[in-house]
Amino acid sequence: MNSLEIGDREAAAVQKTPNRVTLDSMVEKIEAEEYFNPGVIPHLTICVLRLKNGFSLVGKSAPADAGNFDTQLGRKFAREDAIRQMWPLEGYALRERLAAEG
Repeated sequence: MNSLEIGDREAAAVQKTPNRVTLDSMVEKIEAEEYFNPGVIPHLTICVLRLKNGFSLVGKSAPADAGNFDTQLGRKFAREDAIRQMWPLEGYALRERLAAEG
């Protein structure tokens, strides 16, 4: 289980209304993802997420010591970084919907 899943479960445990941004709802909005390791910094992993509405997010990860680079972990951490950026955007969108409902 990753830190995003842990945080999502903790938030669900104290949820009092049906109005909450969930990890599942955000992951559901991802249409495509792509990963890059630039030649000039091959231990840097960049994750580009394209959402179904056309918006894009970019996450990144890199170990402090290039000798500790692991491709799979780099992808995992870069994807988590991109999803973390989505959370406040989704929170804002939810707040807008709630405000419009009055």
